[in-house]
Amino acid sequence: MLEAQGLTKYYGSVLAVQSIDFRLEAGQVLGYLGPNGSGKSTTVKMLIGLLEPTSGQVLFNGKNIQQDLVGYRKHLGYVPEEANLYPYLTGFEYLELVGTLRGMPQQRMKAKIDSFLELFSLFTHRHVSLGSYSKGMRQRILLISALMDNPDVLILDEPLSGLDVTSALIFKNLIQSLSAKGKTIFYCSHVLEVVEKVCSRLLILRKGQVIASGSTEEVRQRIGQTSLENIFLQLVEDRDVAQIAGNIVDVVVSP
Repeated sequence: MLEAQGLTKYYGSVLAVQSIDFRLEAGQVLGYLGPNGSGKSTTVKMLIGLLEPTSGQVLFNGKNIQQDLVGYRKHLGYVPEEANLYPYLTGFEYLELVGTLRGMPQQRMKAKIDSFLELFSLFTHRHVSLGSYSKGMRQRILLISALMDNPDVLILDEPLSGLDVTSALIFKNLIQSLSAKGKTIFYCSHVLEVVEKVCSRLLILRKGQVIASGSTEEVRQRIGQTSLENIFLQLVEDRDVAQIAGNIVDVVVSP
């Protein structure tokens, strides 16, 4: 169980997020939504222990993660928004490094790496340096590194970034299968149609504050909209997006 209680973060005098509360049980997938600058990445960094909250706390199985960050991270799989990898390591070497840092037994680690590389269509590139990988290939390496030690909690920050259509479809099915296996999943994304399909609960941010939360169906009924896209536009965007698009077209075609 992953829980946020009154999670608040200031950078100096600037408020990033305020009073974030949620409780995420085993088998649940929480979709964490908001426009750029709403506080999503700050929340993610507090959830994985990279940032300490100004106030409030993150709990894992009822215990503040700051009391034992190393122990908490043994249960955690994390996919960051940016695929910042070591460019001179090969794909296999990077995953071997991750497995070693996690304390995985050598035989189990090698078997897992080989299987994952095969399933993610990277086996033939396993001895190629990461610096020559495409963005989608690097993203698949990040997904493998998050999954390889069978984590209890997955924190995913824009995990579909750079993935091709086939990989994205596999990933959507993967999330549903992992939640069915009892994994706790925190899913931060701008891809609303995927969030709508895989997330059992939603939390929507605006300017660092929660403006809607609950099950996907509860949020739909409360806002009176049938699609997550319409909910997002009604709650988050003050602008007429169709009108803005039309204005941009006018500028494009103007003499």
